[in-house]
Amino acid sequence: MLQSILRMVMPRQCGLCDALTESDTGLCPTCWADTDYAFGAICTCCGVMLVGEGDGHCDDCLATPRDWDQGRTVFGYSGAGRKMVLGLKHGDRHDLVPMLSRQMARVAAPLMEPDTILLPIPLHWTRFLKRRYNQSALLAQGIAKRSAVQVIEDGLLRTVRTKTTQGMTRDERIAAQNGTIAVNPKRTAIISNRPVILIDDVMTTGATLGAAAQAVHAAGARRVCVLTLARAVKDP
Repeated sequence: MLQSILRMVMPRQCGLCDALTESDTGLCPTCWADTDYAFGAICTCCGVMLVGEGDGHCDDCLATPRDWDQGRTVFGYSGAGRKMVLGLKHGDRHDLVPMLSRQMARVAAPLMEPDTILLPIPLHWTRFLKRRYNQSALLAQGIAKRSAVQVIEDGLLRTVRTKTTQGMTRDERIAAQNGTIAVNPKRTAIISNRPVILIDDVMTTGATLGAAAQAVHAAGARRVCVLTLARAVKDP
């Protein structure tokens, strides 16, 4: 936590390596160049960058029909982008939230409607107690402030603590996440007939986001989109 406080009072430093920088991105030129930002043509389902000039669908999204309407991401899960995700997720780097949520709000602008609701992907309560915070909720809060939309932190619930999906195939990951996320019964009325954007830190196969999208659709959401900080192009 002390590290985060020190970084917050030294805004001229790179958010990742502490080098001095004047960049509006919050990163020094070296770290910025090592971040695989999704520019140009993108997959409209997940946001990953495509080869070519026009938007379309990536191979993963063509092979696996998605349970949501559109998706966006900020960068690929590699290089400096991966370091930022891991720093936020496991390193208590809350100081990264303003910079990262600003970038997420920028790429999500085409998905936003005046009555949009942001729903962060939840942690199971046992994992929340261990980690002490939900990184997706922190990002959602920052996005909501910049986009003037509503965030409901407890809109989704983890009904099952899933095992680690590392080493699983795509089909195994999807099966493991099936039915593990539900809409909070206290929030169903708010979600009904509203556009929803699901917020998560990383998308790999899309199994977690798919489970959440199914639950939100069942609750009567008018439209469901996804927004992630990073996109893993290939399964680890």
